[in-house]
Amino acid sequence: MDRKAWPLGIRPGDLAIVAVVIAVIELNVAVGGGYGAAPLNAEAYILGAVVALPLLLRRRWPLPVLLATFALMSLYYIVDRRNISPAPAMSVPVYDAALAGYLAWAIGVPMLIMTMGLIVVGVFSNEGTVAVLADFLPSFAIFILAVALGEVIRGRRALTAETGRRLALAAEERGSEAARLLAEERLRIARELHDTVAHSMATITVQAGSALHVLSDVENEQVRDALVAIRETSKSALGEMRAVLGQLRSDSGDSGDSGVPRGAAGSDLGLDRLPELRAAVTAAGSPVTVTIEGKQGPLPSAVDHAAYRILQESLTNVLRHATGGTPARVCLRYEPETVTITVANDRDAAAPALTPGTGNGIRGMCERAAAAGGTLRAGPRPDGSFLVTATLPRQVAHGG
Repeated sequence: MDRKAWPLGIRPGDLAIVAVVIAVIELNVAVGGGYGAAPLNAEAYILGAVVALPLLLRRRWPLPVLLATFALMSLYYIVDRRNISPAPAMSVPVYDAALAGYLAWAIGVPMLIMTMGLIVVGVFSNEGTVAVLADFLPSFAIFILAVALGEVIRGRRALTAETGRRLALAAEERGSEAARLLAEERLRIARELHDTVAHSMATITVQAGSALHVLSDVENEQVRDALVAIRETSKSALGEMRAVLGQLRSDSGDSGDSGVPRGAAGSDLGLDRLPELRAAVTAAGSPVTVTIEGKQGPLPSAVDHAAYRILQESLTNVLRHATGGTPARVCLRYEPETVTITVANDRDAAAPALTPGTGNGIRGMCERAAAAGGTLRAGPRPDGSFLVTATLPRQVAHGG
């Protein structure tokens, strides 16, 4: 309820309107007269003021207020008749009735009282017909303006409401269309990944297994270790790829047969998989040392997963861009509010500079860190090696 409203929906503005209407009615009472008019006394003024009182309830009951005003105006003419215009008392409720959609009542009630007035004045006065009509013309004009104004404002409000509804419907349709296009795009990406990357990973896994099967035990142990690493890494990547495909299809509304629940696309990977990642990168030719500082503790799943993916991408970049056998150092520093991850590759000063990449890997790491509420910096060091530093929160921030 409006703090400035009284009970029954009365507002300060209604009091002002009633005061103005009473003042105009009293002015009409003071100057009104004519044949058979009652004496100008306190009763005439009091009855004139009573006619305007129903206007206090105009907002809640516009049609009953119009009828009540009509009844009181008619009673005034009967009990204490003076030749005053009904327009000051009835123009506001006529406007309210038209605004509320009671157009027939807004036209019919003033027409009725004006017709009655014309008949009474025409019968009991000595004025000619033209003079009587001229006297009533201003009141007719006021009533016409009140009805027209109420109808116009009601139409504008209806148009505004309809426009708002159509805009909301259009926004909803645009959102639905965007969601449909997004679902189609995700499904297309899932199919492309399945037909290209997933197939290639499966082929690598099979070929590595076949090579191990035919490789003699007495042959190069490093070759065997490399093939084992290739097989295990490709099997793990293939499993993650299938999980990603399952999530893409699930989010796209495609039932499929993946059987992978939403959110299962590798989201269970965390820092507890770091030993396996370290072993795989080491077996691929880049020895990795891991240092842990501070007191370890559980991390939120989103932060844990982002930390693992940042480490995975950083060590993959060491394999991809650094020279063969380049060692890497990983440091996890646990602080009360944050965990800081650094990945640096040790580089021989005589070795050539790192091979530049496309930058997509670093961009992806920055996006993962930002999504987890942290920051990431990556770039070359003066000696030509590369350093990645990510700072992630140990608690997930909650919105207010």
